[in-house]
Amino acid sequence: MLQIIDPSIVGSGAALAVFLGILAFLAIGRRIGQQALARHGRSGLTTLSSLETAVFALLGLMIAFTFSGALTRFDVRRGQVVDEANAIGTAYLRIDILPASTQPRLREAFRNYVDARIAAYKKLPDLQAAQQELAKSQALQSDIWAQAVAATRMPDSPSGVNLLMLPALNQMFDITTVRVAATQMHPPVVVFTMLIGLALASALLAGYQSAGERDPDWVHKIGFAGIVACTIYVILDIEYPRLGFIRIDAIDQVLINVRAGMK
Repeated sequence: MLQIIDPSIVGSGAALAVFLGILAFLAIGRRIGQQALARHGRSGLTTLSSLETAVFALLGLMIAFTFSGALTRFDVRRGQVVDEANAIGTAYLRIDILPASTQPRLREAFRNYVDARIAAYKKLPDLQAAQQELAKSQALQSDIWAQAVAATRMPDSPSGVNLLMLPALNQMFDITTVRVAATQMHPPVVVFTMLIGLALASALLAGYQSAGERDPDWVHKIGFAGIVACTIYVILDIEYPRLGFIRIDAIDQVLINVRAGMK
């Protein structure tokens, strides 16, 4: 079944938490620095430029790798929609080689199947409705297979028709499993935890380094928090493309076009 993380913790919620967390850690770091400055003077405010540079560099690498991985999986999911449309189109065309008496009922089952496949993803992020459509499509798979096997065994069925029809159905059904599995293929949670942790650590170090400033430049600090939070939001939105503003619904038109051609 479809297993997708709760939309409430994707994107905007995580980005807001990161934004507020960075501002809080900037303030905490500045306070720690001011305490060190009050106790030991300027000599007590240890220079952390090398450490700060290393942490920011690591944060940049984490952002780059997670963004690249999310974008790769985004493109793979779009390609899977095209693969499914091609598999369905091929299998549907091969109904023509089955005995004429079996074709109308099998074509109707195909149309219902494609409708269920389109609806399963169109109804996201409503997981319950999407799972109902997925279950419906799986039931139709069994019906289509049974009809096709019976048709290939009829006396007036052309020789070798089973070698053309059944593999095409197998491919059409297999891609549904691939697409469901793709909704569960994400980096381990520890990767996102490390990314957020590095962002907060960077904020803490930056706040500590700003302790010697007379007036904190909150415009730049808010800008830094906003940029990092927006970046993490985009990464999560690409990673879960049917739950936020970045979506792959447009590519579903390929499957809709296949359905429109099923006369």
